[in-house]
Amino acid sequence: MNVALLVVLPVVVVEGYGTAMAAFPQFPHLDGGTMAEMGRVNGAIYAAAFLAGILGLFQILGAVQADERLGVCGYDRAELFASRLVAVVLGSALVAGVTTAVLWWRVEPEAPLAAFGALTLAALLYGLVGMLVGAVLPRALEGSLVLVFLVDFDDFLSSGLLDVDSPFLVLLPLHYPHDLFRSAVFDGTVAVGNALAGTAYLGVAFAVALVVYARVTGDGGVSA
Repeated sequence: MNVALLVVLPVVVVEGYGTAMAAFPQFPHLDGGTMAEMGRVNGAIYAAAFLAGILGLFQILGAVQADERLGVCGYDRAELFASRLVAVVLGSALVAGVTTAVLWWRVEPEAPLAAFGALTLAALLYGLVGMLVGAVLPRALEGSLVLVFLVDFDDFLSSGLLDVDSPFLVLLPLHYPHDLFRSAVFDGTVAVGNALAGTAYLGVAFAVALVVYARVTGDGGVSA
């Protein structure tokens, strides 16, 4: 991942969201920070999820192009998948660390480690979502544009800015990370139920990504 993108995008997104939200009056149903602080929190989630999603997208594109041939040459497919997964995990942790530091510059989290953990969960989930997008749409530009839309839509609905009561919100990848992140930043608390649900969601996403990886590297890849 380009180092400049890793550093610049979180700063631009976190500050951009904060500046934009500062222009709005305080929403009555929000009991967290100011609108500017809420904007920066949402920007941090967006930056972490999008960057990790791009990493996952390019990991699966690389798998389509290379891992099938490596498997034919005798490399163990489980090891190849593990190497892709390790790259996504390490990249997600790095993205979460940088984004947490950027947020801390303007909004000090009440529970920094919990905030980092919530951002890491968001990044891991979208790293796997990026892999799924790459399997369905194996082109860099189109896949990146789809990720922009998905993360933006998910971040907005999961942010708590809208007073929406729908059972379908729990299906969004960022639903639990958002709740965990806001609690960690503003209250210094961790909701165990949300943490367990988010971890279960991650497990399901991992299983789906494994199945998709086996398909795109074992059946001649996906059609362009």
